[in-house]
Amino acid sequence: MKQIIVAFFLYTASTPAFAQAFVDSNRNWSYHFQLTAINQAHPSFNAKYEGENSLSSEAENKKLSLTTTLFVGHKLWKHAALYFNPEITGGSGISAAKGIAGFTNGETFRIGSTAPVLYAARLFFQEHFPLKNTAYENVLQDVNRVEENIPTSRITLSVGKISLSDFFDKNTYSHDPRSQFLNWSLMSNAAWDYPADTRGYTQGVVAEYIKPSFAIRISSVLVPRKANGLQLDYKITKAHSETLELEKRFAAKHPTIIRLLFFHSISQAPTYSTTLAQVKLGDSASVDVYRGEKEWKKYGGVKYGFGINAEKEISATTGAFFKASWNDGKTATWAFTEIDRSISAGAQVKGNTWKRPNDNIGLAQVINGISTEHQAFLQAGLYGFIIGDGKLHYGMETITELYYKAQIASSLFVSADYQFVNNPAYNKDRGPVHVFAIRGHIEL
Repeated sequence: MKQIIVAFFLYTASTPAFAQAFVDSNRNWSYHFQLTAINQAHPSFNAKYEGENSLSSEAENKKLSLTTTLFVGHKLWKHAALYFNPEITGGSGISAAKGIAGFTNGETFRIGSTAPVLYAARLFFQEHFPLKNTAYENVLQDVNRVEENIPTSRITLSVGKISLSDFFDKNTYSHDPRSQFLNWSLMSNAAWDYPADTRGYTQGVVAEYIKPSFAIRISSVLVPRKANGLQLDYKITKAHSETLELEKRFAAKHPTIIRLLFFHSISQAPTYSTTLAQVKLGDSASVDVYRGEKEWKKYGGVKYGFGINAEKEISATTGAFFKASWNDGKTATWAFTEIDRSISAGAQVKGNTWKRPNDNIGLAQVINGISTEHQAFLQAGLYGFIIGDGKLHYGMETITELYYKAQIASSLFVSADYQFVNNPAYNKDRGPVHVFAIRGHIEL
């Protein structure tokens, strides 16, 4: 029944009558909507053993996830606007989104509930401050953007409840699991344990210095109280996260963009080596902290790292990307996923050649790894909130993803996706795994 309801909604929402309801003639307002439904499955695979956080070695199918978001924006005064995004999510990923560090569904969050939940995803204020002698360009309304003439050289300030991925680590060809690659490792630089609650949102401030050929961004935001927690930590003198990005655009017939990312977080996260030493002495007090089952109430856990994110337009129909990231891997993963080193590359081709200009095909390769301290933690039979098989025969987790996105109607897109996962959760004793998906996406 759930699949029938989703299919009916996908069809209805793709019709011109439904779309017309979201057309806005008032320049002071912006309305947009998205719905994404993803069904994933995998056949059975070989596994010598399983732990509490393992991907099930038995076949799984009909693992449906659903997200719907309404994007509302209102212009307050010249260059200033307020944005509000109510969102509903429901469903679950394969094995409740556990057992693969580079998980296979970017629309499935690390929560086990399948019941739809309504919440405020974003609520933030944004203002542009023109720099001296700047030119202006007309920007049409879009998701969280009102139509207006904005300065090409400016300082932009955003304050409120946000998702850092809206501002940092963007990539034209590999960033949005609603329309591009599904894998978590391809949404953003995978070793960036970006500060957010379990749904991907946080609270804080982002400042951007933007020029036509380069940009500098910096943010200071809240971190969760628990690993993978919904509640944020408001003890801002003890827990916070800062991110810096340098972006350079190289003008050419086929442009290139390079982004350098630097991040630093302080939280209640314990260190792998300290916990292992305590466990050997019979003290397991911090073990459940890694799984997000309790607060540690001890501050000072530091995680830092960097990433590079490059994209290149090869032709009018083809583009390629490359990403590489690293974090120190000494403290518990706190917000995103258990990846301490990652490298990825891929390409996207538009369907102009076969007369389907709004279709896309994408192919990418990912290699993920973890630090020696993190390896020792898992080898000892301990668990994070994403992975842990009770044992570990370490090997790099490698993922190949191929997708085809087809435009079915003016606002409806359907994608077929395949992912080959070798050494899931860095374990040579398990896998490989073949993961298949069908995705329906509406955007208005």
